[in-house]
Amino acid sequence: MLMRAPTPEMVENWKRIWIEYKDKLLPNRKSGAEVVDYLTNKYPLRELHDDKATQVVLDNVVYNKPFADKLPIGADPSAVTFIVKNTGTGKVLYKNQDKIFKGNSIFVGIDLNSGYYCVEGSSMLWDELCAFQGLDKSDLQNYYRVAEYISCLKRFGLMENK
Repeated sequence: MLMRAPTPEMVENWKRIWIEYKDKLLPNRKSGAEVVDYLTNKYPLRELHDDKATQVVLDNVVYNKPFADKLPIGADPSAVTFIVKNTGTGKVLYKNQDKIFKGNSIFVGIDLNSGYYCVEGSSMLWDELCAFQGLDKSDLQNYYRVAEYISCLKRFGLMENK
């Protein structure tokens, strides 16, 4: 999860990673429904029924062309939102919260139609969802998306660290 302005060095590193992996990766992106299934089967959640929270997810899809482009033709976004509970497996996420999030609830919003997701309160969970979801054909042409995906796979031991 990128949490600061990129430097020229970061961009060059992303490009190096993209060059190394772009021809080795195949499209494997999971749908929004698959991300929800993964999340609900792994963590204790409380579904939110909050129009403002839902609107945040919908606006992120509609007003960001890369996300809007992932909507099926003629489909509108359809968002679900959750708070990860600080119990059971959720405790690990709260224990490993970044300093800037410490003590805040972990919010997750997912658009079922585009697969877009957002996470507030846990860069670890964002990275985990990135590694799980994978990349589609257009993502594979984006050096940042490929580099971020590879980083997330390595973080969770899903790819050999080089």
